[in-house]
Amino acid sequence: MTTNASRLHLARSPHETVWRLADGLLRREYRLALGGFVILSLMVPTAMALAIDDRTLNGISVWIKPLKFQLSVGLYLLTLAWFVGALPVETRHGRAVRILVTLALATSAFEIGYITLQAARGLASHYNVADPFYRLMYTLMGIGAVTLAAASPALAVLLLRHRPQAWSTAFWLSVLLGLTLTFVLGAGSGGVLSAGNGHWIGGVRSDATGVPIFGWSRTGGDLRVAHFLGLHALQIMPVLGLIAERWAPGRAASFVVCAAALAYGVATLFVFVQALRGIPFIPA
Repeated sequence: MTTNASRLHLARSPHETVWRLADGLLRREYRLALGGFVILSLMVPTAMALAIDDRTLNGISVWIKPLKFQLSVGLYLLTLAWFVGALPVETRHGRAVRILVTLALATSAFEIGYITLQAARGLASHYNVADPFYRLMYTLMGIGAVTLAAASPALAVLLLRHRPQAWSTAFWLSVLLGLTLTFVLGAGSGGVLSAGNGHWIGGVRSDATGVPIFGWSRTGGDLRVAHFLGLHALQIMPVLGLIAERWAPGRAASFVVCAAALAYGVATLFVFVQALRGIPFIPA
């Protein structure tokens, strides 16, 4: 069986493609999709601020962090919207999905709002425990992040109970495993990150010489690498599922998906352990 996702036809122009994809997401789950698009739209003023504001924090522009978080959280909400849209109508309008959507949107708004506000003030949002207020805000950020990540396994349970008929077994498994890995690996590594006093393990405590775009340390370990891989498993695994169902016959595709999930988890754990040992993901 081939999933609807693999039958998507690109529009005649990139502009039309974007509008069709946006319209499709809004039709599948309006609230999550709208929230995702709003957060992504914040990247425009943030990028403008990045271009004209020369203030730095940890060696890089104060606007880099909100820009990356806006992209990551925006895509996360859009991914959830696509998956929720595959549930039966009565389930989509049920209490469980309503709670899931409300918590995801509320925590996303809080995380992005505070991170962006702190950037505008030229202050750190993470690891900022300078006074009781900032300690409280950092604690609330941690609670919000775990709550937001918990939307993934909660949605996995719903998709396990209500398997979309249009999805092949391989793709269905890839989505379930991706959502589960996102919480286990993403929230797990995030917990270790928040418990320390920074994402660096050894090396220079600055992002100025980090890996381009990502900013990961090239002089020591960086816990953000494993955190990144964990958080984006819900997008990477379904892509692998689509590839598997296309190139592997029948049950072999499901086996490939399970093997890929195991390999992904082991690789992320390996990267995490290497970071704890102070070994850079990409040495200078």
